[in-house]
Amino acid sequence: MGIGVIDIDNHECMTLGSIQTPDCKTLDNMDKNLVDWYSCYLISRKDKLQSISKTVVADAFFSKETFVTPMCENSFHVISRFRNDVVLYYPTLEKKTGKRGHPKWFDGRIDFANLDLTRCKEYEVNKGKLYGLRVYAKAFKRYVSLAVWYPMDGRTDKWQLYFSTDDSLDGRECWIITEPGSSWNLLRDGKQHAGITSCQSTDFRKLDFHFNASLAAVNLAKAASKRLGITSSISSCKSFIHNDYTLE
Repeated sequence: MGIGVIDIDNHECMTLGSIQTPDCKTLDNMDKNLVDWYSCYLISRKDKLQSISKTVVADAFFSKETFVTPMCENSFHVISRFRNDVVLYYPTLEKKTGKRGHPKWFDGRIDFANLDLTRCKEYEVNKGKLYGLRVYAKAFKRYVSLAVWYPMDGRTDKWQLYFSTDDSLDGRECWIITEPGSSWNLLRDGKQHAGITSCQSTDFRKLDFHFNASLAAVNLAKAASKRLGITSSISSCKSFIHNDYTLE
C-alpha cells in the first residue's frame, strides 16, 4: 500500500511511504480482513497523517462501511468512488409539522438513469455532464456529498459516482480530487519508471527498502522536473537525465 500527499492546485502527488500488505494467513491470525487491516494501519498513523490532512482519498475498493465508519470515527474524512449499483436516497424535503414523531429522513431511492435535476447543481466540465448533490448512503447510515458524472454527452445510461463523507464539500470539488486520468497513481509511476516490481528478493526488509527507494526516486524525479523546468512528466525527466548522463 502506498501513501501519498496530494497537491490539488498543482495536480501533483508526492509519496509519504509504503507498507507491504499482509498475506491471507497473517490476516487470519490477526482475525482481520484486508479492509480492516488498511483502516487500522491508517488509524495507527493518524497523528502524523492528520497533521498534514484529515482527508483520505482512496479508490473504489475502499468504499465499504467497514473502512469508512472507522475512519470517520477517528476524525478522518473519506473521498472515494461508489459502485454504480449503490443504494442512495434523496434527502427529504418534508418540513417539521410540530406533531409527534420525527419526519422521514429521506425521500425515494435515486435512479441515476433518471436523475432528478431539480435537486442537483450542475457544474461545467470539459467532457460529459457533472452534477452534485447531498444524499443519504444506506450502507454508511450517513449523509455524503455526491458527484454524479455522465461521461458521454446526451446519454444517462453510463455514470460514475464519487463521494465525500465531508458533506460540506461540493460535488465539483469531490470530482476534481478523484478525477479520472489524474497523475496521482504512485504505484503506476513506480512500475513504469522506477522498477518497483524488479526486486527479486523474498526478504521482507529488502523488499520494504526496494519499494520505498523506488517511490522515493519518483519523488526526486518530480522535484527535479520542477527545478529543471521540465513538463511534469516522469518519462520526460527520465529521458532528460539519461541523455545528459550519456553526453557527459
